[in-house]
Amino acid sequence: MEKVIVIGAGIMGAALARQFLNAGHPVALIDPADGARAAATEAIDDAPGFVSSPSVDALGPDWQSCGFVIEAVPERLDLKRDVLGELSRHFGPETAIASNTSGLRAADLARDLAHPERFAIAHFFNPADIVPAVELVPAPQTSHETLDRWQALLEGSGKKVARLGADIPGFVANRLQHAMARECFHLIEAGVIDAEGLDTITRYALGVRLALSGPLMQRDLNGIDTHHAIASYLYPDLAADQTPPKLLDDKLAAGELGRKSGRGFYTWDERQERKAKRIQALLPEIIALARRIDMEED
Repeated sequence: MEKVIVIGAGIMGAALARQFLNAGHPVALIDPADGARAAATEAIDDAPGFVSSPSVDALGPDWQSCGFVIEAVPERLDLKRDVLGELSRHFGPETAIASNTSGLRAADLARDLAHPERFAIAHFFNPADIVPAVELVPAPQTSHETLDRWQALLEGSGKKVARLGADIPGFVANRLQHAMARECFHLIEAGVIDAEGLDTITRYALGVRLALSGPLMQRDLNGIDTHHAIASYLYPDLAADQTPPKLLDDKLAAGELGRKSGRGFYTWDERQERKAKRIQALLPEIIALARRIDMEED
C-alpha cells in the first residue's frame, strides 16, 4: 500500500488521514501546530501506520518517495501556493500532489510548481471519511497518468470519483449547491416561504429522491418533454442575481453566521445541536442505500 502524506491537521486533514488509514495506507499527517496535531491524533486514535509530524523534513527518509501528498491547509490562495511550491521542490516527479481546495482554480494553484503535470485537485466533502464523492479536477498541464493514479488511489480507498474535464470556478458540486441556494434566498426574500418551510420541501421532496437517483436520472424518470415544457415558462422567472443577496449581507452584518455563532437561519441551541449530531450519525445509512442501488446494477 502506497504511503500518503496529508498536509494540515484541521477537520478535513484529520478526516483525510482517517480515510486512507482505514483503507490500509501508511499515513503521515503534517502540521506545524502542536495543538492541531494532538487533536487530530486523538481523533484518529493512534491507528497502525499513522505518523504525526510538524514538518515534511522531520519525517525521515522513509517518506521521501511516498506516492501521494494532499494539502488540506486553510482556503487561502497564497498559503496553498506556498505549501504546494514547497512540496513540489521537496518530492520528486514520482510523487503525485493534490489540493483539497473547495473552489480555487487548479491553474492558479499549479502556476509556479516545478512539475505541474503531477498536480490535480481532489475535492473531498465534509466529513471527508464518510461522504463518498470526490471531484478530481485537472490543471492545464496535469497529465492523464496523474489523474489515473489519483483515481485509482481514491477508488481503492472506497471513494466515488467524478473526474472533471475542465478547471472551472466552484467545480460542479458548489455550482449546483449555490445555484439552488440562490433560488432559496430569493424565495425567502420575496416572502414566499420561510427557512424552515423551504428546508421541509427540499428534504421531503427533492432530497429523498436526489440521494438515490440524481437530477438527470430524475429528468428521465419524469420525462424530458415534461421538464422542457416547465423550463420554457419557469426559467425566465428564476433568480439570476450576480451578487450575494441582501438576506446574506444582513446576516453577515449581524454576526449571524450559523452554527459557529449560535444563530443563522436557525437558533443553535441544545436541541438543534442534537439534531445536527443525529444527521451526522445517519449519513452512513443514506450512503449505504445509494451504494446498494449501484451494487444491484453491477
